[in-house]
Amino acid sequence: MGKKVLIADDSTSMRQMIEFTLSDAGYDVVQAVDGEDAYTKLTTDVKLVVTDLNMPKVTGIELIKKIRIGSVNKFVPVIMLTTESENSIKEEGKKAGATAWIVKPFAPENLLDTIKKVMG
Repeated sequence: MGKKVLIADDSTSMRQMIEFTLSDAGYDVVQAVDGEDAYTKLTTDVKLVVTDLNMPKVTGIELIKKIRIGSVNKFVPVIMLTTESENSIKEEGKKAGATAWIVKPFAPENLLDTIKKVMG
């Protein structure tokens, strides 16, 4: 059994692509359709969260803030995977507690390399 990764993205095709990439690399993937769904699926065995920024209900930054102030996995690494590349938005993500930032479109190897770095 691989390490459990929670992915939050409102795009079905993006979630499927990320899951395919991670499953191939040996990770167990849990999908969430937005930040609210992701927060309800965050369990103590989740070792990493990969989230989009712009999602309905709860955004990626709001999700990170909820994770960081919560008691479940408050220190879990969170990778922001988004089309947003503006420094001001990246800074907001960093302040919220994002561990890493990847801009879409992305190469699957880039995602896997980043995951290896943040998970140690």
